[in-house]
Amino acid sequence: MKSVRLARNFFALPQGRVQSFHGLPCLFFFLTFPFCSYTIESYKGGFALPKGKKFLKRPAVSESRRGEEGGRGILFFLQKKTVGFSMFLAASVLSFAVLLSGCGGQQGMQKGPAQVKVMKAMQQDAPITSEYAGQIAGKDEVKVQSKVSGAVVEKYVKGGDFVTAGQALYRIDSRQYESAVWQAQAALAQTEATLSNARVDLSRYEALYEAAAIPEQTVATQRANVSAYESAAEANAALLRRAQQDLADTTIYAPMTGQLAVDDVAVGTFVTAGNTTLVTVGTNDPVYATFSISETDYLKFMGAAMRGEGAPSAHVSLTLADGTAYPIDGRIVETDRALKDNTGTLKIKALFDNPGGLLLPGMFARVKISGQTVPNAILVPERAVQQLLDKSFVMVMEDGKSKARTVTLGDKVGSFYIIKDGISANDLVVVEGLTNLQEGVELSPTEVTAADMGFSFENDMKAFDSSVSTLGK
Repeated sequence: MKSVRLARNFFALPQGRVQSFHGLPCLFFFLTFPFCSYTIESYKGGFALPKGKKFLKRPAVSESRRGEEGGRGILFFLQKKTVGFSMFLAASVLSFAVLLSGCGGQQGMQKGPAQVKVMKAMQQDAPITSEYAGQIAGKDEVKVQSKVSGAVVEKYVKGGDFVTAGQALYRIDSRQYESAVWQAQAALAQTEATLSNARVDLSRYEALYEAAAIPEQTVATQRANVSAYESAAEANAALLRRAQQDLADTTIYAPMTGQLAVDDVAVGTFVTAGNTTLVTVGTNDPVYATFSISETDYLKFMGAAMRGEGAPSAHVSLTLADGTAYPIDGRIVETDRALKDNTGTLKIKALFDNPGGLLLPGMFARVKISGQTVPNAILVPERAVQQLLDKSFVMVMEDGKSKARTVTLGDKVGSFYIIKDGISANDLVVVEGLTNLQEGVELSPTEVTAADMGFSFENDMKAFDSSVSTLGK
């Protein structure tokens, strides 16, 4: 059994030779430390040396050496059978580290120019398409309500039916309204009889007055009575007409041609005049697509129109919830007069023909409006634009090396960005190989076109969302 002693600032070999605790001895100790069977002791004021048979009875360093080293020390006793394995492990680790170092250096020396794909920045007129969340609504929609109160006794239609204007829909219990008509008729008849009698008396009084048989006051009084009876007759006639109208209103008719909703009430339901909705009827051809735009977009559109870059209402299209495009284009027909206070948005309505009835009120769709064109716009692919915090930049090839250019982004057109500043036409922009590419690296470029990369300006305008700024409603 041999021992290895670690004294203050010294590493003791088994033969008692002392070396400074640095370099290879240090590395050997820390590499073999976890794999050895050891006992830690101290001396000279510390723990006593172990006296078992498994350990040496004397340390590797003499007492005089201890005195020279002074103070306390720590003794590491290693089993002999583990020292060889530990030294072999240390040698293996050192060899592997040297091998890796050599390979890394050789690999770094063999690194060449970065392989990238570049394409020229495009310059052409760019049509701008903006997209918003919209909802379909019927152009004409009426909630049918009764003008009289009462229970529904007859129902001539069901929800979902197509009806024509003037078609009977419901009938309200009419018995009380029939009684009101009879009462008004009786009151009018009585008033008319009284009026007729008063007129006869007036004629007789006028004859007597001509004969100087009665005073003029009597004639004047009778004339006033006739006038009062005439007014009463007119009032009763009006009451009769009102009662007759109420009786007629017990039958509810369709106010327009269209389709009924399924909110129809059942027979037996008591309805209140002007309050209860019996059914909703509306037309689905044409329909409105309502959407809202932000104040910023409104100012952008107006500015473009004043610059002669086109009106945004020139082309309006719909994309349905399943991603299909509605085949008929629409037009903007209504614009609100003010922004909403709570959202700061402007409500707009676009009108779409719906001959096949595909669009239903309540459906959600994406409304795309276009017509604005940015002349001579500089365009680079979206994949070439990199962003860091609030900065956007693209990597270009300049003098055979990579160079980062800070750019100002404009609208998105298909899979391209309009670049307002930072890039010129025909600059070679890196579109592939950007991963870990740093500025100043020598490049080995392959020049490609937009078609080579699988996208084109025109096709992207049809296939991709453009300049999307969806607003929640």
